[in-house]
Amino acid sequence: MFTHLTPASIRPPFAKYSHGVEVSEGMRLVLCSGQLGIGPDDAIPAGTEAQARLCFANIEAILTEAGMTLDNIVRINAYVTGREHLKPYMAVRDELFSEPAPASTLMIVSGFAREEFTVEIEAVAAAPARSA
Repeated sequence: MFTHLTPASIRPPFAKYSHGVEVSEGMRLVLCSGQLGIGPDDAIPAGTEAQARLCFANIEAILTEAGMTLDNIVRINAYVTGREHLKPYMAVRDELFSEPAPASTLMIVSGFAREEFTVEIEAVAAAPARSA
C-alpha cells in the first residue's frame, strides 16, 4: 500500500518520521485541512499536548468519515507557535504513529487565528480505491 522512503544517501530523519512515502497507484487520498485544538463545544484545552491530542482526534474523525484511520496517514504538516511546544507535540505524534512513520514537517509559526492555539496539524491519508 505504502512504501516508506529513507535513502541511505541522505541523513536519517531527526525524529520519528519518514523522508518520503510513496502511495501506490489506484489509491484514494483524503487531504485534511489544518485542525486546531478546539472541541465541538468551542472548548480549547490548555497546553500543547492536550491541543495536539484534540487535533489528531479531529483528524481521526475526518478520516473515519472516509472509512480510514490514523494508520492511513502518509503525511503530516504540523505548526507550533514556539520551540517550547515542539516536544509536547512530538510526544503525541510519536505515541500515535509506529515505525515506519508518515512523512512529516514541523514548523514554528508566529501564531494562529486565536492566541490560545499553540499547535495546528494537517494530514494526507491514502487507502485503496473503493470498488464501484
